[in-house]
This record gives sequence, C-alpha cells and structure tokens, in this order.
Amino acid sequence: MNVLITGCSTGIGRAAAVRLAKAGHVVYATARRLESIADLEAEGCRTLALDVTDEVSMSAAVDRAVGEHGAVDALVNNAGYSQSGAIETVAMDDLRRQFETNVFGLMRMCQLVLPGMRERGRGRIVNISSMGANFTFPGGGVYHATKYAVEAISDALRFEVKGFGVDVVIVQPGLIRTEFSSTAVDEIRAGDGPYARFNAAVAKSTKNAYEKGPAAKLGGEPDAVAKVIETAITANSPKIRYRVTPSAHLLVNQRRLMGARGWDRFVATQFPRPRSD
Repeated sequence: MNVLITGCSTGIGRAAAVRLAKAGHVVYATARRLESIADLEAEGCRTLALDVTDEVSMSAAVDRAVGEHGAVDALVNNAGYSQSGAIETVAMDDLRRQFETNVFGLMRMCQLVLPGMRERGRGRIVNISSMGANFTFPGGGVYHATKYAVEAISDALRFEVKGFGVDVVIVQPGLIRTEFSSTAVDEIRAGDGPYARFNAAVAKSTKNAYEKGPAAKLGGEPDAVAKVIETAITANSPKIRYRVTPSAHLLVNQRRLMGARGWDRFVATQFPRPRSD
C-alpha cells in the first residue's frame, strides 16, 4: 500500500511515517521544509516537500504519488497546529492561517486524492482530529473550531465516498507528548490588555498539561497514535472514530456527562475568568 502523510517533521506524522515504512508500506513522508524530514529516507520513506496552504505544492505531491503508483492508496491528513488565546485577541490573519492549515489544506488534499481512489474503487482517508472536537477549553476556541470543522467534513465525506469503495476514518488523539504544546504556547499573545492574565494562564495551563501536570500522566507518545493510524488504514472494516490515550476517553466522557453548564463550572476551576477589575 502506498501512503501519503502530511506534517511529518515532528510528532505524530513522523512516528506514523516510520511505523508504516517499517511495516512494508510505500510511505511518502511530507513537510513544508524538506530538510526537516531528510533523515526519514534512512527509515525507508520517500520524502517530499508539501505545504498544505499552497495549491501548487499539494498538487505536485499528489501527482508524484499518482505518477508512480496510479493513485494514493491511503492519505493521512496530519498537518496542523494550535492557535491559542482569547478570541478577541486573535488576529484575523492568524485565524485564517489556522484554518488554512488545519481545515482547508486537509479538505483540498482529500479532493486531490479522491479521483484516483474512485477510479480504482478503493482507498482510505485518515483525518487526524482531536479529543478537542468534542469540547472546548477556554482560550482554545480557534483551534477547537478547526477540529470541529474536520469532524463535520469527515462525517459528510464518509457518506459521499463510501459507495466508491473509499473509507474515511477519524483519529482523535488526546494529550500527546510532542512539540504541539510549545507551538500552542508560542502562538499566545498575552499583551497587557483585559485578557493579559487570562492568556498567560492559558499558556501556563497548556504547558503544564502536556509536560508535568496531572493530565500529562494520562497522555501518550506519538507512536501510540501511529499504531492506531496503521490500524485505520489496514483494517478490513475500520471504525469511524478512534480515540487515543486515556485523557481522550476521560475528558470526552466527562464533557458528555457534565453538560454545557457543568463543563463551564469545571473549566472555571482550571482557568481564571476574564473580567473587569
């Protein structure tokens, strides 16, 4: 099986590329900066530059795989990052950049690989979502919105392409120990306005959750997700959704049981509520 994976420079994408290559699949590992994945060639991967915010780049990567194999057998849409901070403080350009990467790029990659999959009458699309597609943490509204969108696109797409022999699978990781948290913290603009204390608390909470807080013990390593991705592309009848790590199962169930108001009360114990002094 030939597999195209986006976002392989670190974390989940890198772990998935290594695991699938070792399992004997033809793996096209991609990233915006080719030098960041050059070492994956020694792991048996074929490396390509791919920027999911650039049409020419996306088309070229898919054309390469199609030209060599006739179609992409499996697409793993992994590229993404977190933009955190109070909604009022997020610049619109940053918001657009977040959706370009996490949503629009994912959708366009699906569109590009589907013609070949339909022609062959088979294919697998795995979209990396998040446990955060089931609830929202304060300060994470923009990121959570992108993952809610990924879920909606995936659910609609699953119905639309099933008759062509194509399966669409959603993977919802919980807390995974990668560079994800560092990126999320770096994107926060604390500033000195009415949300300064709140944004600083969001940055601290995010860092603690992934690195040393109690929730970190319920997280997992990138390969835990890579293992599920392998199952998602090889199972004869894959699940619609796979949740990975105890944190995902715990928090999703907790949100369901608490309801909206209960969840608000819970997160109020974790984050300071912005208010006038």
